[in-house]
Amino acid sequence: MSTQRIVLLKPSSFGDIIHTLPALAALRRAHPRAHLSWVVNAEWVPLLEEIPALDAIRVFPRHRFRGLGGLLAFRRWLREEPRKWGADLVLDFQGLLRSGLIARAIGGPRIVGLSDSREGARFFHSEVVPVGGVQHAVDRYLVLARAAGARADAVEFPLRAGRPLEAFPWRDERFVALHPFSRGQGKSLTAAQTAELARLLQPHPVVLLGRGRAEGMRWPDNVLDLLDRTKLDELIWVLRRAAFTISVDSGPMHLAAAVSPRVLGIHTWTDPRKVGPYPRDAQVWKGGRIVRVAELGAQEKAWFERGELPGAKDLAQMAKAVRLEMR
Repeated sequence: MSTQRIVLLKPSSFGDIIHTLPALAALRRAHPRAHLSWVVNAEWVPLLEEIPALDAIRVFPRHRFRGLGGLLAFRRWLREEPRKWGADLVLDFQGLLRSGLIARAIGGPRIVGLSDSREGARFFHSEVVPVGGVQHAVDRYLVLARAAGARADAVEFPLRAGRPLEAFPWRDERFVALHPFSRGQGKSLTAAQTAELARLLQPHPVVLLGRGRAEGMRWPDNVLDLLDRTKLDELIWVLRRAAFTISVDSGPMHLAAAVSPRVLGIHTWTDPRKVGPYPRDAQVWKGGRIVRVAELGAQEKAWFERGELPGAKDLAQMAKAVRLEMR
């Protein structure tokens, strides 16, 4: 008998939500008549809108739970909101204390989580699915979907088409999307490196995307600066149209890899086997070398432990690799 009401708990973050989308698609294939809902932070709702596989989006208003009164507000919300949703099965993809508390507040006969959940979340799970070793986040979340009867024989990222940018000048031209900045410590390029990489990519047009300003920076003539100027639905639209994307390890990198394998991910201290671009044909820069995702398993252990930022030679290497792909 097919489960009728399934709740996916994955409130954040950007990249993790993208990594969970194949689990959603697999659950929909396994349970075509089930009601699938997703609990997500308000700022990430645009990533899930207009996805046919999803029946409902449940907003977790995390911003309301900050400050001195945040804990009391959270407790009140737990008592009043999640119990309205109802569930035959809750899948806790987040695996943290707050998601465990939400899962318990939703209720239902089955609450399933992963064995590497943290902050005591496992105490709220009625079933724990073992995971471990070096495993990409996409595959790790598919393990949880399989515990709910799904098959992971196909990996699909069900994303909306996005919203067009009205004044976008390169609708019919092949351009490179460049996402240079990240909130993560030690992941970002500098503004000067960004400008140099764009210069090396000439004559190809380059669109700068993501968050972060570079006040007073003079970009090369082939650059369209959209930093801090795109909403999530517009970002999806631009990345779908890019001929190639270069990005530091971040949510937009995973979004780009979800819509195309033509991606070069820049990794410093993070492990691309776990959080790199997912398509096997995508490329990864790390430790002075560019390799295909399909080749990661053949790399020596010491390479994954390197954490330096790219230098001038690395930028030239990246630009050469992308120009070859753009021919």
